[in-house]
Amino acid sequence: MRLEEVRAVYYRRPRLPAVSEHMEEPHHSWANEQALAGLLGTLYALPVTWVNRPEVDGMASHKPGQLPVATAHGLRTPRSLITTDPEAARRFCHQVGGRVICKPLMGGPLEYPDGRRTGVPTHVVDPDAIDDSVSLTAHLFQEWVPKSHEVRLTAVGTDLFAAEIHAGSDAARVDWRSDYDALTYDVCRVPGDVRAGVLGWLKHFRLNFGAFDFAVTPSGDWVMFECNPSGEWSWIQNRTGLPIAAHIAELLAKG
Repeated sequence: MRLEEVRAVYYRRPRLPAVSEHMEEPHHSWANEQALAGLLGTLYALPVTWVNRPEVDGMASHKPGQLPVATAHGLRTPRSLITTDPEAARRFCHQVGGRVICKPLMGGPLEYPDGRRTGVPTHVVDPDAIDDSVSLTAHLFQEWVPKSHEVRLTAVGTDLFAAEIHAGSDAARVDWRSDYDALTYDVCRVPGDVRAGVLGWLKHFRLNFGAFDFAVTPSGDWVMFECNPSGEWSWIQNRTGLPIAAHIAELLAKG
């Protein structure tokens, strides 16, 4: 394919360009980096549509930066604390005056030397059990948001596709990713103020795609937890019939 034929780039969790496996380290890693720099450097020079540009995707994926932008665009977010101080964590829990959860700041599994991979789920915190292990790395604490259900909102350009996620187990009610078998799904409408906030959030980060996680409270308020700019969407489409793939293809075809 000639470069002048490229009209759009779908860049989602790519593998490194292939280089010879016969090279030894450090030359193999160096050659991989050169190949990636050559590919991305060339594509960056083209005036085309991206879903999403990797440097923009990376900047937008950090939760500490996401929440203030969400608030600035009128979206409700949970009270949150990022800390390595056990005393600050305990104080936050008491200030909230209700249930508090702790969750990872970034996605990704724990990978063990024997090849095992496990996720790190969100869990409810007992303030009296907080100890000095908090000082080992940054932790994200948030107030527990009472919810009737959660919503995965997939944004493709200015098109929004929202699916209710209903949890059927105690584990899934804390973190639906921990028990997919206990989930049921329904398509739902996006309130106007949430739509405006999501589109403003995407515009701020210059993104063409985002997978947002919301809780919907018993009174109907939508509370944004996070956005994954490279989030999964195929399972939502398969469960609900929402035409996400077709709209991604349409966005890319427009260039």
